[in-house]
Amino acid sequence: MTIVRDSIAGRHCVVLGAGGFIGTNLCRRLADAGAVVTGFGRRPHGADAMFAQHWVDGEFDDADAIARALDGAEIVFHLLGGSDPSTSNRDPSTELQRTLAGNLMLIAAATQARVRKLVFVSSGGTVYGPPAHLPITEAAPTDPISAYGLGKLAMEKLLGLYRLIDGLDYAILRVANPYGPFQRPNRAQGIVATILKRAIDGQPVEIWGDGSVIRDYLHVDDVCDALIAASVTQSDLRLFNIGSGIGRSLNDVVSSISHVLGTEVEVTYRAARAADIPVNILQCDRARDVLHWTPKIDWHDGLRSTAAWMAAVS
Repeated sequence: MTIVRDSIAGRHCVVLGAGGFIGTNLCRRLADAGAVVTGFGRRPHGADAMFAQHWVDGEFDDADAIARALDGAEIVFHLLGGSDPSTSNRDPSTELQRTLAGNLMLIAAATQARVRKLVFVSSGGTVYGPPAHLPITEAAPTDPISAYGLGKLAMEKLLGLYRLIDGLDYAILRVANPYGPFQRPNRAQGIVATILKRAIDGQPVEIWGDGSVIRDYLHVDDVCDALIAASVTQSDLRLFNIGSGIGRSLNDVVSSISHVLGTEVEVTYRAARAADIPVNILQCDRARDVLHWTPKIDWHDGLRSTAAWMAAVS
């Protein structure tokens, strides 16, 4: 297997979903690395969160706006998606129709624009479903239990199909549970930010279930490093788990945040949710071997820096 790496400097990169948590951080990292960055989507909150040199306003279903954003693009980072795992099963039909239609339109636009590579952020926490073995490798069965996870998996399969049909190059990153600066609290997919914010404000934290649900948490800077590495690496392997490889329960997260903040976090437990997978820990050997990527941010250091950022913008 031949592996070729290029530099991101000078490349015209488009970040779809640039106003979101990962997108905001990715635009910053790309700009710092010397890329020419165009952001697409809803603009980020606050002037200090705008790191893209160019911006195209638009929604996932706006074909004309997507085409404008992709004009001249070499590398496209696809961070757009559906709702979230916990709400997607309320109306699976609408969720999947919207997601599939948007992704098919995006692939057509990328092919038309002759995009060099499309990097898709999939979900390491939902596409596998309840695991039979831990840690989870890329070869594990994929049995999503949410429409959100099924939509992510469908896009993965579409990319493989259109690689055969039109030659579109791509990489898929099944990302674990990211946390860090610019993650808004009180969102269904931002439990670390939510716990930090409520702890800083001296408010109790709500946890669904008994707190034993285990997840793989990864600092967003490490996620961005993996995305950039995947964008400039040419390999026959195009699917990568991106996580810490360490499982932490929600109770562990609360305990760590209590330790970092030096205060006891009060917890209120609610009924468990059906779409919550009991445990998810990713094995990331392939990313290490092919992308030369491993996570660098220590868990407690990441929590401290995130808490400091959150306190500064409150």
